[in-house]
Amino acid sequence: MKSLNMKKILIICMVAGLGLQSCSDREKVDRSLQEQSMLAVLFAQTSPEYAANNIQTYKMAAANIDKALKDKSWTAALEQKGNFDNKPTAIILDVDETVLDNSAFQARAIINGFSYPTGWIEWGNEANAPAVAGVKEFLNYADSKGVSIFYVTNRVAELKKATKDNIIKLGLPFDQSINPLMMKGENSWGSDKTSRRQLISEDYRIILMAGDQITDFISLEESAVSIQKRLELSNKYSEEWGTKWFMITNPMYGKWEGAIYNNVYPSSQDKAKQLRLQALDPK
Repeated sequence: MKSLNMKKILIICMVAGLGLQSCSDREKVDRSLQEQSMLAVLFAQTSPEYAANNIQTYKMAAANIDKALKDKSWTAALEQKGNFDNKPTAIILDVDETVLDNSAFQARAIINGFSYPTGWIEWGNEANAPAVAGVKEFLNYADSKGVSIFYVTNRVAELKKATKDNIIKLGLPFDQSINPLMMKGENSWGSDKTSRRQLISEDYRIILMAGDQITDFISLEESAVSIQKRLELSNKYSEEWGTKWFMITNPMYGKWEGAIYNNVYPSSQDKAKQLRLQALDPK
């Protein structure tokens, strides 16, 4: 049994890229909280179902670009006001888990027993995240139609250059003449993306939006409610889903987890585990 456990430890260290000298230290790490997300991360990294869902979402989004271009009254942004019929068209995408796949960071967090934001800046600066399945084909199609593409992300401004480099390295459209990457922390922008969508809507008709969080489409205030009220938001905006708004499923992390904690993240891992267990519905 001891020999088997040592083999498991060695495998963990090899996957994490650790030297053998540090293996004994890593063996002592309490990763029990992070391990609760292991199946979610494995689903994102290994399942054809996850990739297929993303591909079909972006194919549907591409089909709706043509509809939106023909209909001058079409807008996807709640922030779009006034006369926008003759404005040039644009789409807005979130970055993490919508354009860039950060599941490798989530895997590292499990292996090393740490939680966000530990290690996040280092991961971002590697500028080596792969593209989410289906997004490249979708963005190239939008670009071919003359639609401007904006990346609106809550990555901190410190990661702007690395994020830009990562997007360009993947061969994704990036029109530097319009500064398409809008980061949290720039121009006093906070976590709520409303003001950034509003700014884009002043010069463009926003025809489509894609993200992995409800706040990629609505205000942070509207989404910071109980689990039940958050679930009701899916029905409130039922006409937008699949036509103007496109959600990439993210089982690894998100504001949905915050709702489990009544939007106040617990101060200890034990409390987090307790609240997660209490949130399960066996009925």
